Amino acid sequence: MFGLGFTEILIIIVIAILFLGPDKLPSAMVEVAKFFRNAKKTIGTVKDSLEQEMNVADIKEEALAYKKELLQASEDLNRATNMTDVGAHLTNLKDDLLEDTPKPETPKAAPKPEKVTFEKKSKQENIDV
Repeated sequence: MFGLGFTEILIIIVIAILFLGPDKLPSAMVEVAKFFRNAKKTIGTVKDSLEQEMNVADIKEEALAYKKELLQASEDLNRATNMTDVGAHLTNLKDDLLEDTPKPETPKAAPKPEKVTFEKKSKQENIDV
C-alpha cells in the first residue's frame, strides 16, 4: 500500500501512538479512513467525468463529420438539379445533335429482298437455299 513495507507501516503506527496517545488513536484512524474513502470517491468521480467528456468529444467529432458529409451531399444535389447550370452546359455543348447539318452517311449494302409465300417448297429448293 503506497509503496510502504510492513516495517515502515509499523514505525508510523508507533509514532502515531506516541503523539496521539491511546485515547485519540481510534478516532484518528477513523478520520484517516474517511479521508482516504473520500479521496478515492473523488478520484472515481473525476475519472468518470473525464471519460464522459472524452466520450462527448468523440460524439461531437462524429457529428461534425456527418454534418460535413451531409452538407457536401446537399451541395452536390443542388449543383446537379440547378437548371441554370444545365442550360449553360447545353449551350456550350458541341454535339452533332445540336448542329443543323447532318453528316453524310456511308452507303450500306442493300438487303436482298425476299419473297414471302405460303406455299410449300420442294426438297430441291430447300437444299439450294
